[in-house]
Amino acid sequence: MSGRRVVITGIEVLAPGGVGKDHFWDLLSEGRTATRGITFFDPSPFRSQVAAEMDFDPEQHGLAPQEIRRMDRAAQFAVVAARGAVADSGIDLAAHDPHRVGVTIGSAVGATMGLDEEYRVVSDGGRLHLVDHEYAVPHLYNYFVPSSFSAEVAWTVGAEGPNTVVSTGCTSGIDSVGYAVELIREGSADVMIAGSSDAPISPITMACFDAIKATTPRREDPEQASRPFDGTRNGFVLGEGCAVFVLEELESARRRGAHVYAEIAGYATRSNAYHMTGLRPDGAEMAEAITVALDEARMNADRIDYINAHGSGTKQNDRHETAAFKKSLGEHAYRTPVSSIKSMVGHSLGAIGSIEIAASALAMEHHVVPPTANLHTPDPECDLDYVPVTAREQLTDAVLTVGSGFGGFQSAMVLARPERSMA
Repeated sequence: MSGRRVVITGIEVLAPGGVGKDHFWDLLSEGRTATRGITFFDPSPFRSQVAAEMDFDPEQHGLAPQEIRRMDRAAQFAVVAARGAVADSGIDLAAHDPHRVGVTIGSAVGATMGLDEEYRVVSDGGRLHLVDHEYAVPHLYNYFVPSSFSAEVAWTVGAEGPNTVVSTGCTSGIDSVGYAVELIREGSADVMIAGSSDAPISPITMACFDAIKATTPRREDPEQASRPFDGTRNGFVLGEGCAVFVLEELESARRRGAHVYAEIAGYATRSNAYHMTGLRPDGAEMAEAITVALDEARMNADRIDYINAHGSGTKQNDRHETAAFKKSLGEHAYRTPVSSIKSMVGHSLGAIGSIEIAASALAMEHHVVPPTANLHTPDPECDLDYVPVTAREQLTDAVLTVGSGFGGFQSAMVLARPERSMA
């Protein structure tokens, strides 16, 4: 590995409650929730009927009619967020060798909404067993291949370097950024546009999670439905969204006078090789990922000021990662504030890992730890400091953010101020 250090110089977030990183941060810091009854389709046949939907008008955000027709909703998110991240960074990509600029985009479920809608069209609302392809949108192939997401972003920013889609379930958003960091460190790219996007709020997705009872059946008061670490929780709230970053080598960013949000000081991913949806209660695999990420960052556990938890709001996950924090951080886990932003913006599957990286970087930027909304009745088996209900002002120089995904994926990333990391 080279000695290149990688930093975030541009951030854009599209999330429930407001499009743009400033709206996103306002929602988190104020402890507001963006969960509501589903409006995208009739949810009455489903056990779970709430979601964290985003009010997103692609035309309002600069997409041309042909782009809107060509791209699934999640791809639209990625393109709009990529443009915003590049603008936020102030980087002049035209001044860079395009072969040294790359793209990595994460997604768990790809073009779910587009495929769902097109099936309804070609099957005449499910009436036809033998579908009529002539009714399909001309760009239907793009919906079948998630690589179209990263291709669209590359075309948008003029990137001709490494171009990849990372799909590792609910850790896709961390893993896509982690992979981009490694490409810069090894010298394969100088700048990476990296992040993740998912728009899964569709009947097929709701049916899948209903079948395994992973999503909450709580219908009354939808804003209170997502309750990570609370003793009354009964499943997660599905969401949608996107976050994209500009990543570049630290010295290059300093030379051009860029604003640096954070250094990505450490990253690791592991698998439990155990069960498609189950988790061992001891949290060993997540703990291993955290330990390796800290080692890569050359940090002791007591340097972590805040943990951005996966915090999905399922009992097995909340207890699993609580055990992982104790196993990896030791006694320091009891002194470290932990929170789950899924309590406010829901669980957007592959996108959430990048959205949580953005929340972690902004927590460092503002020295504020976002809260775990709706946490009123703590689960006695989750006995750490989960920052209930209200945000907390706190000096924050190093943040641990983690993800856990179906298939056994466990990922961890350490963000730090460049002047404080590698010390």
